[in-house]
Amino acid sequence: MDFMKWLNSLDELLYEVMSWVVFFPLTLWQALFRPIRTMEEIEREAALPDDERYASILSPPLFLALTLLLGHSVATALGQTDKIIANHHGLADLVNDNASALILRVVVFAGFPLFLAARMVRQRRIKLDRNSLQQPFYAQCYPAAVFALGLSVGSSFGMDHHQATRIIGHWLVGSSILNFWIVETRWFAQVLGISLVRATWNVFVGLLEGATFLIAVGFLFTR
Repeated sequence: MDFMKWLNSLDELLYEVMSWVVFFPLTLWQALFRPIRTMEEIEREAALPDDERYASILSPPLFLALTLLLGHSVATALGQTDKIIANHHGLADLVNDNASALILRVVVFAGFPLFLAARMVRQRRIKLDRNSLQQPFYAQCYPAAVFALGLSVGSSFGMDHHQATRIIGHWLVGSSILNFWIVETRWFAQVLGISLVRATWNVFVGLLEGATFLIAVGFLFTR
C-alpha cells in the first residue's frame, strides 16, 4: 500500500516537473510581452479556489525561482563561479553549493516584489497584513522575474572576455532596469488611479527599498 502511494506521488511529481517544460516558456513570454495583462490575470485569480489557480501559467514564486535558476545556469555555462560560493568568510560559508546559492538569489530578488507590493497596499489605504500583502506580492513576481533574469544574464555576459558579449550584457542590464521601471509605473498608475509622475515616484521608492535590501544582504554574504 505504501509502495502504491509512493508510485502515485511519483506520478504527480513527474507530471508537475515535466509540465514546467511547456508552461515556463509560455509564462515567460506573457510576463515579458504582456506584463500588465498577466498581473491583471493574477489579481482576478485571487477569487478562485486554490486548485483552480494558475491553470495556464506557473505560480508566481515558482516562476521567479525557475527564472533565477535559468540565469544561474547561464553563468555556469559560461564557466563563471558564484562569488558567494567561492567566499568562505562570515555568512558566505553557509552558501557552499549551487542549491543554497539559488535559494539566496530567490530571497534577495523577492525583496523587489515584496517592497513594491507593500507600497501598493499602503497607497490603497488598506491595512498591511499577511492577507492583504499576498496577492499584490504574487502579481509583482512576474515582472520581477523578468527583471531578475535580465540582470542575471546581463551581469554574466558583462563579465565575459569577449567584447561583443560584454556590450550585450551591459545593454541587457540597462534595458531590464528600464523595462521593470516602466511596467511598474504603468501598473501603479492603473491600479491606484494616479498620474504617471506620482506612480514613478512610488516605484522609485519601492525599487530603492528593494535595492537597499539587496545591497544589505549582499554585504552580509560577501564581506
